[in-house]
Amino acid sequence: MDFKLTEEQQMVKETCRQFALNELKPRAEHYDKTHEFPWEHVKKLSDMGMMGVVYPDEYNGAGMDYVSYAIAVEELSRGCASTGVIVSAHNSLCLSPIYYFGTEDQKKKYLSRLTTGEWIGCFGITEPSAGSDAAGTTTTAELKNGKWILNGTKNFITNGGVANVAVITAMTEKGIGHRGLSFFIVEKGTPGFSVGKTEDKLGICASSTTELVFDNCAIPESNLLGKPGEGFKIAMHTLDGGRVGIAAQALGIAQAALDEAASYANERFQFKKPIASFQAIQWMIADMATEIEASRLLVYQAANYLNTGDRQKYSRYSAMAKLFASETSHRVTHKAIQIFGGYGYTRDYPVERFYRDSRITEIYEGTSEIQRLVISSNVLNDYKK
Repeated sequence: MDFKLTEEQQMVKETCRQFALNELKPRAEHYDKTHEFPWEHVKKLSDMGMMGVVYPDEYNGAGMDYVSYAIAVEELSRGCASTGVIVSAHNSLCLSPIYYFGTEDQKKKYLSRLTTGEWIGCFGITEPSAGSDAAGTTTTAELKNGKWILNGTKNFITNGGVANVAVITAMTEKGIGHRGLSFFIVEKGTPGFSVGKTEDKLGICASSTTELVFDNCAIPESNLLGKPGEGFKIAMHTLDGGRVGIAAQALGIAQAALDEAASYANERFQFKKPIASFQAIQWMIADMATEIEASRLLVYQAANYLNTGDRQKYSRYSAMAKLFASETSHRVTHKAIQIFGGYGYTRDYPVERFYRDSRITEIYEGTSEIQRLVISSNVLNDYKK
C-alpha cells in the first residue's frame, strides 16, 4: 500500500497550507470575535478553485479527487476552522446532491455558478423537532398548479445567512415516514423564503448558522431534486460524503492545537527547564500526535473510498473517520489547554478557540452516537449468515 500523496495532492496541501498560514491564521481571532463572515477569504478560495474542488471542468469545477478535497479542508481548518466548514458545507452538502441527483438543466444552472464561488450554497435537513431523525421532518411541499409550495422551518443551517441556493428536505407525502421525504432547490430571493434567527454559537463563529423559513414559498416544479420520495436516499448519500469534510475539519483543528502546544512546551520554562523536558508533557504530546496521525489515515482512506464509488465502504469509513477524528480533536484540544495551563484558559492564546471550535465536530453531520449506529450496522451485517 502506497501512502505517498500524488503530485496534485501534494500541491493542494502546500497551497492550502500557505494560504492558511498567511491569510487565515492571522485573521482567525478577528473573525472569531466579530462573528463576521470571511468574505475576503471566500473570494480568494474561489479563485483557487476550492469552492468546487471535486467537480468536473464542464461545470467550472477544479476536477480534483476526494483525497485532495480532504487535504484542502484539513489545511484550511488548521488556519481557521470557520473557513474550513464554509468550504466543506458548500462542496459536500450543496453541490454534491445537485451533481449526483440533479438533472442536466439543474447542473448547468446551479453548479456552474456554485463551483466558482459566484454563489454560496447551503443544505437544510435539521429542524427544531427533527435532528438525527430525518423522518420527523415537518416542513411540507405540496404540488399546486405546477408549483411546489413549501412551508416550514429549518435550523442550524451552515452558510444559511449568506447562501444564494439552499438544498432542503420537505415531506411530499405524510404518514409514511422517511419514504415521504423529497429534496428541493430553493433560490435566495424567492417570495416566501427568508432567513430567520442567526445562532450565537460556542465556536466556529465566523460561519453563518441560521434558520431558514418557508412561508407558502412557491418554487417551480422543476426544482424538485431527484424523484418524489427519494429524499432519504439522497440525504444519506450526501451525508456520507459530508462526513469526510467534517472529519477533515476536526483533523485540521487538532493539528493546529498540537502545533501550538508543542511550540509552547519548548518555550515555557518551569523549575528552570522547558516544560517539554517533563515526562507528563511528553506523554500528552505523544498521545496527541499518535491520535492525529491515526485520524489522518482514516480520513484519507474514507476519501479514497469516495473516489472509488464503493458505497458500502465509504459509508462505513466516512462514519469511522468522522467519529474518530472529531473525538480526537476534542481530546487533543483539551490536552493543549492543559499544556498551556492558566494561559490556555485565556483568549491571549488560540488553544481555547480550538477547543470551542472542535466541539461541534462531534455533533453536526451526524452525532458521534449516530456514527456508532452506522458503523455497528455495517460491521454486524458482515457477520450475518
